[in-house]
Amino acid sequence: MRPAYDLLPVLDGLGLPHAWDVLDHELGSLSLLTPELRREAAALVSAGESISLDLPLGLIDPPLYGRAAHRHRHVQVGRNTYEDVIDDFNPQSGSQWDGLLHVRAREFGFFGGETSFEQAARGPGISRWARAGIVGRGVLLDIARWAEAQGSPIDPLSGHVIGDEDLRACAEQQGVELKTGDILCVRTGWVSAYRSLDAGSRASLAPRCTGLRADAAMARFLWDGQVAAVAADNPALESTPGDPAVGSLHRRLIPLLGMAVAELLDLDALAARCADLARWEFLFVAVPLPLAGGVSSPSNALAVL
Repeated sequence: MRPAYDLLPVLDGLGLPHAWDVLDHELGSLSLLTPELRREAAALVSAGESISLDLPLGLIDPPLYGRAAHRHRHVQVGRNTYEDVIDDFNPQSGSQWDGLLHVRAREFGFFGGETSFEQAARGPGISRWARAGIVGRGVLLDIARWAEAQGSPIDPLSGHVIGDEDLRACAEQQGVELKTGDILCVRTGWVSAYRSLDAGSRASLAPRCTGLRADAAMARFLWDGQVAAVAADNPALESTPGDPAVGSLHRRLIPLLGMAVAELLDLDALAARCADLARWEFLFVAVPLPLAGGVSSPSNALAVL
């Protein structure tokens, strides 16, 4: 039985708990996804409906955080044969997985303690996640819908902070309970708000988004809840801009707890269908890019109801 968050060893110099001696250094939190849990998740399929959770490539235009836009061109390789070539493609310019090489805990290292990026990147990176894919019980917490129902709608572009108490209240209102190995999906409404912007507003969009609070309570909630992955429809999972006094949720989760994180998932259609069916659990399937030493991947994710 793995230790509770408050019983994990603390990394000297950062003063933050880590799970370097608890989880597989390549799989991290995905090591929770056992064959038994996959079978149970597959049994959730009843309607036979599959919903893509990926945004169209290039929808986020310009890409956020100064990333380059990809260039798509066609190449004729024979009289009647054509191929695609994609230049300057950054997997994190759209719906994405953050791999365990995405963030280092400052000079203390990546998940497991390797301090050299060059050495860490000699390993499988994100391709290790691709071998079996990410398959398990997905749970959607529709924070945007829940907040509106409470009479306190949230502006997804405001930088509003979602606490662990909000996730608990939303789950209770939806009548869903988190279980070991779940892929937790949090809908803030960011994608819906972004879609409503015109080209000029998108180009001048401030790096500000509603998201999860970056404090120890949130890390504790996710670790003690034993989620296999946490995903959101916003650009950073956590709220931005961050507060240095609170810290970085990316640092708490990825290099210290080995947690799989997905961002910019398209949860709008799934949320609407879940509300129609009054069910918030589903089979979650994703296949990251089998890129050796990869830092990240397009999400390649589906919800099957």
